[in-house]
Amino acid sequence: MKNNVDLMALLQAIPDPEIPVLSVVELGVVREAKVREDGRAVVKITPTYSGCPAMKRMEQDIKKKLEENGFADPIIEMVYYPAWTTDWISDEARQKLEQYGIAPPEKTTVDKSVITLHPKNIRCPRCKSHDVEMVSQFGSTACKALYKCNACLEPFDYFKCI
Repeated sequence: MKNNVDLMALLQAIPDPEIPVLSVVELGVVREAKVREDGRAVVKITPTYSGCPAMKRMEQDIKKKLEENGFADPIIEMVYYPAWTTDWISDEARQKLEQYGIAPPEKTTVDKSVITLHPKNIRCPRCKSHDVEMVSQFGSTACKALYKCNACLEPFDYFKCI
């Protein structure tokens, strides 16, 4: 019988459809994964934000991976509470985002920059400069904002804090 360790190892190998350098586990979408006594796998996932178009694909990829590895008729449950937060992204995943060219979210979901007038501490993932400016509140996907580095002049996505 397969166990929970096998299950998590399989899930770790499933890339996020929009950011393939990260797995669904590293992104923090997988809330819980276990093998029931009857051998069926149960995986609970949480959407990164309401209406995320990648969630259906993640669900399909998880089910397919589990079925290919001997977990018959797996159960994928969508869990909405508590809501997903960028705090759930692992430190290793944050480093992978930056290496991939996406500025990782700050370490906290609390964004008081509008109130305090202190800008977020975002750095260019290419040249590491903090001399950056937001070009658009939305980047390549709704969960990212588009920035431009004033030092190297390169555009880049910033994974927004949620």
